Amino acid sequence: MKGYLVLEDGTVFQGEAFGAPGLKPGEVVFATGMTGYQEALTDPSYCGQILVMTYPLVGNCGINPEDFEARRPYVRGLVVRELCTDPSHWQATQALHEYLADQGIPGLAEIDTRALTRHLRIHGTLRGVIATPGVGDAPAGAGSDLGAPGGLVRLGGAGWAVPVPPALAGWFDDLAAMARGFSLTGVIAQVTTPQPYTVEGGGRGPRVAVIDLGVKASLLRCLLDRGCRQVTVVPATATPAEIRALEPDGVLISSGPGDPREAGAAIETVRELLQTDLPLFGICLGHQVLALALGAQTYRMKFGHRGTNHPVKDLTTGRVYITAQNHGYAVDEASLPRGVVVTHRNLSDGTVEGLALPGRPVFSVQYHPEAGPGPEDSRYLFDRFIGYMQEAGLRSA
Repeated sequence: MKGYLVLEDGTVFQGEAFGAPGLKPGEVVFATGMTGYQEALTDPSYCGQILVMTYPLVGNCGINPEDFEARRPYVRGLVVRELCTDPSHWQATQALHEYLADQGIPGLAEIDTRALTRHLRIHGTLRGVIATPGVGDAPAGAGSDLGAPGGLVRLGGAGWAVPVPPALAGWFDDLAAMARGFSLTGVIAQVTTPQPYTVEGGGRGPRVAVIDLGVKASLLRCLLDRGCRQVTVVPATATPAEIRALEPDGVLISSGPGDPREAGAAIETVRELLQTDLPLFGICLGHQVLALALGAQTYRMKFGHRGTNHPVKDLTTGRVYITAQNHGYAVDEASLPRGVVVTHRNLSDGTVEGLALPGRPVFSVQYHPEAGPGPEDSRYLFDRFIGYMQEAGLRSA
């Protein structure tokens, strides 16, 4: 059965539908990782987005119970070149297309993902609508072969076109209009925990409070694996008083989706926590929130960084790490106030990838040191955070 991805600029991509039938708008983004589609689907940072995988074969590992980053997927749609419907991994309990069908998420296969990615790189991240059979009021023929052409719709932005029956031409226009009306406003509220919860660790180490802007399971595991006694996850709206009442040894500001300027409550909370001696560690969206709390500015990137193969240089050691990333905003280096030091830099485009306050236990990185998926080379940053808490003297000792 045919399905379509319609971008806000009118570009149409036709593919084979899989997963759940539906019509869903979202922000269309591409991720460059060769593996880790299950983790990406369940990463809250992808909330509100239609995810395009640039690696051509997706689904060969199926779905297994151990690789979820959250209890449910957050993407609004999945676009791939080639879908594997018969996974062979020994841990697989379900095929990818079955999982998406169960979760109500539409997918498209047999899409020229190279052309789509190139279109997004040239024109920047675009909103779109993914439409697959069973979308209700779609005109006759929307879920079948295109048949005789009645017009041409742009494909890929390079002079290519897909033939469209007259009955569908207006439908595509409607989908493009729907895409233009889509907004990512409020996605942080969709992913943050409504109530605080505590995960008990087996160690005798520090207590950590995590401000949940879209926390991943891998992040919590990295803390517990390093002997943290207790990790308490609090909502993005938690006040400084509520966090201090937990008597944490340090505060981690998590990753998450959307525009960091929408995390107003978290920004104010971090700004007040900066007046204390608590160690602070920001990751991805948490890095941007920390920068805003310090008085810096952020900006929207043309097409962001998403995937597991982004090179970043640690300026304090000179070492280069291959990192996992998922963000569409960055910190404006020119806006950084005096006393804030850039510690990491992206080697592809020079953007800021890490910040620190010299002499204080406060630092952040733009990428995901917990990975999940991706290389685990940067997990030393969790050791640094634990070290800062130990040096400050554990309140929970």
